[in-house]
Amino acid sequence: MAFDPSTLKYDVRGLIPCIAQDVDGGEVLMMAWMNAEAVAKTLDTGRVTYWSRSRQAFWIKGETSGHVQELVDFRVDCDRDCLLALVRQIGPACHTNRRSCFYTAVRDGGEVELMKPMDDN
Repeated sequence: MAFDPSTLKYDVRGLIPCIAQDVDGGEVLMMAWMNAEAVAKTLDTGRVTYWSRSRQAFWIKGETSGHVQELVDFRVDCDRDCLLALVRQIGPACHTNRRSCFYTAVRDGGEVELMKPMDDN
């Protein structure tokens, strides 16, 4: 059965959330938005492509930073309203230079920083 991106449940802006997860360690790296064309570009190229809501433009992960996400597997959730990209992450996934965007935990009513920025050297 062929995959048809139009069967996905996009929001009113034509977007769907996509979670990027490290294929080897299972760590959740980030969440970003895709539209149907970003989904198609991701599947066609193997380079994860998102839709930037602030810039209103496509954003190929790592295009400027070199912190590339190579697509290994692409999954659709049971409601078809969320995507999971299993990726091989090269360098940090977060724009703050951390491995994951989820580096802050809420514990006992306070915030705890779980990881420091990575050293690019």
